[in-house]
Amino acid sequence: MASVLVVEDDPFVRSALIRQLTDASHTVRSVGTALEALREVAHFRFDVVVLDLGLPDLDGSEALKMLRGITDVPVIVATARDDETEIVRLLNAGADDYLTKPFSVEHLSARMAAVLRRARSGGGEAAPSPVIRVGGLTVDPLRRQAELDGARLDLTRREFDLLAFLAGRPGVVVPRRELLAEVWQQSYGDDQTIDVHLSWLRRKLGETAARPRYLHTLRGVGVKLEPPADAAGPVHVPGAEPPR
Repeated sequence: MASVLVVEDDPFVRSALIRQLTDASHTVRSVGTALEALREVAHFRFDVVVLDLGLPDLDGSEALKMLRGITDVPVIVATARDDETEIVRLLNAGADDYLTKPFSVEHLSARMAAVLRRARSGGGEAAPSPVIRVGGLTVDPLRRQAELDGARLDLTRREFDLLAFLAGRPGVVVPRRELLAEVWQQSYGDDQTIDVHLSWLRRKLGETAARPRYLHTLRGVGVKLEPPADAAGPVHVPGAEPPR
């Protein structure tokens, strides 16, 4: 089971989470402020952090950025704010996943299991992967770098995973259920999770849902990535260096 840090200022909610996570055989430590959370991750090793955003001493999104400065531990943010702009901001700041309050411990446990699977699978030694080129887009899975027309793309970990998965299947419509299973390692989930990442990825690719170039959504079917009509087709080049 996992070692969990619960960062929650509401004593009732914190006690309930500690009790139920402990009953599920997790090892749990808890704090009520952002500064205490930073001290905890600096002194103890955790498998996952559950971070409430409504903290008394520091805004949760700022706390998230500070956590990301000292640790790569997976962070699941718990928020009552469910608008897309806020979710995008949190994911871009380094959150691995989010839950909208109120949520059940069963839901939290499922999200924890998913982020832990991703973290552990990423810890192994990866085999060399070919550089993927789709039109002017270059994706290097081994170096975890992506470029568009020679310019480096600044992507979050999840944005890169999503881009690499779609780029590896150019022209293929990938169902949302498959994206959840392969990119998020979840058998079920909220479509908004995918929509948020697609929206942010589109911005970084210089396109919109209304005027797509690479990313195309087929309503009720799935998502595909393909080169623009005026670009060259996809090429997989084993061992090639991405353009500088």
